[in-house]
Amino acid sequence: MIETLYQADLGGGFYQNPIIFCDYSDPDCICVDGVYYMTASSFNFVPGLPILVSHDLVNWRLAGYALRNIPSERFASPCHAQGVWAPAIRFHDGLFYIYYGQPDEGIYMVRTADPLGAWDEPVLVLPGKGLIDPCPFWDDDGRAWVVHGYARSRIGFNSWLGIFPMSADGTHAIGDDKLLFDGTREQPTIEGPKVYKRGGWYYIFAPAGGVETGWQTVLRSRALLGPYEARVVLRQGGSDVNGPHQGAWIETPRGESWFMHFQSRGLYGRITHLQPMTWGEDGWPSWAMKANRWTCGRSPSPRNASRRARRARTISPAHWGFSGSSWATGVRISTIAAEVSCGCMPASCLDGARSSGSARRPARRRSPARHSWLPPRWTREA
Repeated sequence: MIETLYQADLGGGFYQNPIIFCDYSDPDCICVDGVYYMTASSFNFVPGLPILVSHDLVNWRLAGYALRNIPSERFASPCHAQGVWAPAIRFHDGLFYIYYGQPDEGIYMVRTADPLGAWDEPVLVLPGKGLIDPCPFWDDDGRAWVVHGYARSRIGFNSWLGIFPMSADGTHAIGDDKLLFDGTREQPTIEGPKVYKRGGWYYIFAPAGGVETGWQTVLRSRALLGPYEARVVLRQGGSDVNGPHQGAWIETPRGESWFMHFQSRGLYGRITHLQPMTWGEDGWPSWAMKANRWTCGRSPSPRNASRRARRARTISPAHWGFSGSSWATGVRISTIAAEVSCGCMPASCLDGARSSGSARRPARRRSPARHSWLPPRWTREA
């Protein structure tokens, strides 16, 4: 029996951040038939591409994995910090798709009709060193595209976003990769793009400035191929939440908007936060607050859970991580650490703002056995 060490759901329709006090790097999330599906980077660990399910965006359950093994002989041995980077999950034409980059191989895709069942074997959509953080997009005219980032460590440059066309079934590129947005001057290290269309505008949500000290940027244009205007929409400000880094815009069945993102906590991993979001009359997203102090928000609670959601309650795979494409050995780690719950501040409400919260403990997490997990000091704000 596993003791509950941290609870994001405060009851009464309220929650506290982080919503997932575990290491799920680069989360992406979608809503299908009132059920929320999340995936995250798995790097060199297998099984990879975790599938988490929720009915309210706050209470999550690990329901399975989309990737059984990494299809490369070199991953028979541990290849630390390589493998599966920054996936994007989408639902199109009755199928669930996950696109992810392997920085030394290229952009891959897996898909399925049942996200809680078996997923197809990975398909290499576009080979190429340094292609990372892909996000697929099917436009209203039926054409399909992938927007992505570049890894400087592999290709020699970053701070750009790229785009290429792909087949309608999402299995392969059908044109050349082209540079889409240059963030070198004002949005350095821009990466992790997520593409959406709303009200005739194309939006790209993308973090910039680096994992530890960066911010959240939104690009928009009337044409997918640009040009794009950029706006910084979320910063750390006076809060304790550094970043905030890449994530997802989610719309509930009731039309509410929420933004999920991760915060890097060093050796404790990348933990998941959830922020209420609104759209302004000017067509830009915003994270408005009624006060300059923030510890929790009202929890969304969609009611129309589908058969997939009911099935998800019965599935409980172990939190195992294997360093390399092998299921033969592994180490199961449970960690206990003290931390302060906190939330991010919108860019418009930064002056003098601070976050506060009660000292809590995180739930168990998958982590490499070689790490030592040391709790920080307990802190509490009166």
